[in-house]
Amino acid sequence: MSSDSGIPTYRGSDGIWVKGTKFHKPEKFGTFEYFYKNPEEVWQYTLFRKKMLENAEPNESHRIIAQIENELKDRFQLITQNVDNLHRRAGNKRLFEIHGNYREIKCSASCREIRPIPTELKGKELTEDLTQEEINVLKCPNCGAWMRANILWFDEYYDERTYKIDSSLKVAKNTGVLFVIRTSGATNLPIQIAQTTIQYGGYVVDINLENNSFSDYLSTKKNKLILRGKSIEFSPKIKQLIKNCVEQCV
Repeated sequence: MSSDSGIPTYRGSDGIWVKGTKFHKPEKFGTFEYFYKNPEEVWQYTLFRKKMLENAEPNESHRIIAQIENELKDRFQLITQNVDNLHRRAGNKRLFEIHGNYREIKCSASCREIRPIPTELKGKELTEDLTQEEINVLKCPNCGAWMRANILWFDEYYDERTYKIDSSLKVAKNTGVLFVIRTSGATNLPIQIAQTTIQYGGYVVDINLENNSFSDYLSTKKNKLILRGKSIEFSPKIKQLIKNCVEQCV
């Protein structure tokens, strides 16, 4: 979804999962184990990523999805793997950020306190070191451990408190139509969401550029529609169909 805003994907054919960053492959770098050993280096990259996200703007697909929510009200829920805050900036309110977000930090030790990212932390170039002031605000005020970005790393597990696993599966259970847009399904919760929707009689519409784990799962299912192309090619039509349905029900 956010690739049209200039933010690289993780697992697409040109994503950073495939290409890697300049210095690391994400599957090594994006882990709690690596952060524990190299917190300053990870925070340098995090603040570089923060600058990238802050400079990005919601694209037309983000805005259309916000308009669909406004049309459907409480019949709409958005489950997103994106950590970039663009859905919120576009106007979505009923959303579950199952991979966390860059608006918050949390303690990396046992107290696990979550708080907004300090205003003193500004976006950086990748080569810029942390200042002592930045290091100071990145220490937990309760226990003194390093704070970390409130995002899901590759060696971590979904939970309800931070990543809304139970809430997301409850939404999937009660969903009539699940639209899967621009995600590969390479992590287990998104696939579980699609499986749960199918299991309880809902339909899944897979909108992606290429085949993926969702299309593999859906290949033998009846309650599915697979569409290939950019989200912007389909989102205006989806919005109009939903608008027509809402008007007919009034």
